[in-house]
Parts: sequence; structure tokens; C-alpha cells
Amino acid sequence: MAGLNSKTHAAEAPRSSGRGVVISDDWPGYSLELFTYPQHYYGDLDYVLIPHGIIVDRTECLAKDIMQDIGYNDIVVLCVLKGGYKFCADLVEHIKNLSRNSERFISMKVDFVRLKSYLNDQSMQDTQIIGGDDFSKLAGKNVLIVEDIIGTGRTMRALLSKIEKCKPKMVKVASLLVKRTSQPNGYRPDYYGFEIPNLFVVGYALDYNEYFRDLNHICVINNHGKAKYRV
Repeated sequence: MAGLNSKTHAAEAPRSSGRGVVISDDWPGYSLELFTYPQHYYGDLDYVLIPHGIIVDRTECLAKDIMQDIGYNDIVVLCVLKGGYKFCADLVEHIKNLSRNSERFISMKVDFVRLKSYLNDQSMQDTQIIGGDDFSKLAGKNVLIVEDIIGTGRTMRALLSKIEKCKPKMVKVASLLVKRTSQPNGYRPDYYGFEIPNLFVVGYALDYNEYFRDLNHICVINNHGKAKYRV
């Protein structure tokens, strides 16, 4: 598929690291002209970083990995809102489909928690945990936390610290995206779809001040888009 510009052939193509697909810093992405997307976002995006079809395929692979590792357990899925809802819904559906064809049907219950750690495109010092107050129900349970994106890992560590106080039997974390940051000891989830450069991305339920959740592809927002929707 054609890339964003003439640099595409020289840039390192996305590759598998054995745990996730690594998108290099010099990957130019795909031209917006190659895809359909909501007209009200015209002029607000730089390029498509990950097309929707690739997201779907990668999510199915993650479901297979999760089934292979913990498919013998009943699972409580803890979806991190709001950005994680689409990835979580697709991941759970793939796991259900795999479970129907396996020797043992997995019982999955889904609960929700909301984490707020960004203002505009800047990460805030304090992480707000909203909902999911009664984590005591997770005691002795097998928990799969499903997140949209992990950067420094500070937000996920805050959530894990609160959950682990309730003594669950097992906790695994699946994130669609892991962002490369300047922190060498950044948190790594048990499962992730893509490792991406340190870019602010939107789409597939990832937002910028509640906008772009209706965008199917994962895209890089441009400065015009940031200014337009800044609060």
C-alpha cells in the first residue's frame, strides 16, 4: 500500500518484536487520501498511522495469545474508559469466538473504570480514577485490564496499585498501543498491539478533548486540529 510520501520506501516498515508490532520513528504512515474518514475532520489530521483493518487483524492475534496463556481461567475484564471501549469490545468478541471453538468455554464478566490523565495533549501529574470503586469484588479473581494506550505507565501503575490491594488471583494487562517515551523504564503490558513513536494519536475511540472517537483509523492529529479543539 502506498505510504505518505516518497520517503516510504526508505523508512523502516513496521515489524514484529515477538510481543507487538513496532512502528519506527521514521515511519511516514499512509496518506489520508487513501482512506475514508469523517468530513468534519478534514484539515485536522496529518496522516493515518494504523489503518482500521490492520487494527482488527492485530486484535484477533492478541485474542489468540490471551486464550493460549489464560484461556483455562474465567476472566473479569476491566475496560479502561473512555478510549479503551472499542478495543475492549473487539477483543472480547474475538475471545468469545475462540472460546466457542475450544474445549472449555470461558466465562467473562466486563466491568468499567475511567482514568483521566490528559488535558489537551499534555499528560497531567495526577491520575484521576473514576468508577470501579468497589475493587474488593476482584479478590481471588483473574483480571484482564484492557487499555487503549500506555505511555510512561504512570496511569496504569496507579490503577494496578489500587487493584492489587484487593488481592486478585491474577492480573494481566492488554493495551492496543504502547508509546515509546524518553523514560527507559516505562511500563510494559503483558499484551500489546503496536509500539508507536511518541506521537499524540487519535481515532478508534482515542480522543482529543472528546473529539475523534468516531474515527476508525488511528491517525496523527496536526497543530490545526489541536488548536481547533483545545479547551
